[in-house]
Amino acid sequence: MLDTATLAQDIIAHHAATFAGFGPEPVPAPTRDDPVYLAALHACSALGFIAHDAECVAKAWQARAQRTGSAQPGLWPDAPEDFGLQPLPRAQAFATCPQHLGLYAVLPDAEWVGRMARAGVPTVQLRFKSTDAAAIDREVRAAVQAVQGTNALLFINDHWQVAIAAGAYGIHLGQEDLDALSPADLHTLRASGLRLGVSTHGYAEMVRADAVGPSYIAMGAVFPTTLKKMATAPQGVGRLGGYARLLRHYPQVAIGGIGAEQFDDVLATGVGSIAVVRALVNAEDPEAAAAQLMERMGR
Repeated sequence: MLDTATLAQDIIAHHAATFAGFGPEPVPAPTRDDPVYLAALHACSALGFIAHDAECVAKAWQARAQRTGSAQPGLWPDAPEDFGLQPLPRAQAFATCPQHLGLYAVLPDAEWVGRMARAGVPTVQLRFKSTDAAAIDREVRAAVQAVQGTNALLFINDHWQVAIAAGAYGIHLGQEDLDALSPADLHTLRASGLRLGVSTHGYAEMVRADAVGPSYIAMGAVFPTTLKKMATAPQGVGRLGGYARLLRHYPQVAIGGIGAEQFDDVLATGVGSIAVVRALVNAEDPEAAAAQLMERMGR
């Protein structure tokens, strides 16, 4: 008979180095009594995964054990089917975008969008924060105009109705924004042809994002960031590698506190795009900084 405590310790021993730097989290109340699930739930909590992520991985561990006939403590789950992810392409998915989005610049206004698009940055996002509807409309439309004549793909953060009206390439939504969409909103977005990118901060949010069939999935924050207050701890490259393997059928964007000095470690996880903010907007020569970063990741 499988010893749950022994299996949990085996899982911890095999993966402690990969997930070093995270303190243990409280073990959530179990939702099933399968011994592999229980062992994985305790192990994931000990390795620092918060409750809903520990639950998600534990269920995947159980699903794999049932599928393969072995608990495999040394192999972290990364098969999409074990997490309940749906294969692509599928009928209710959003329009596709390139598998490798390259350097992805997150920018505060249309002027910056145009500047980085003209510098050759392949993917740009307008992250314009305002409560003034008229200002939002002007800035989104100006950003769409700013990328005309360049090869840049423009995503608009949050303001999806204006993005549709202005003819943007795509939108980017956080989890809260995604949850706020009604089924009718999702239908409107899909029918518009806009590409959809979704932010995620762990396994449970990836499963949630997959349910709507986005064009790409962003994963982070990889490192500490001052751009916005994060509800979750920085994920680190160890977790990012697991996320990238699980979501290998999606275009992926790594985001959060990533500077030039971390590019090699992030790219080694297999992600096809790195999002940057301060590395460009705080650079002494943003165009030169963009050129250097694009060269490091093969554009």
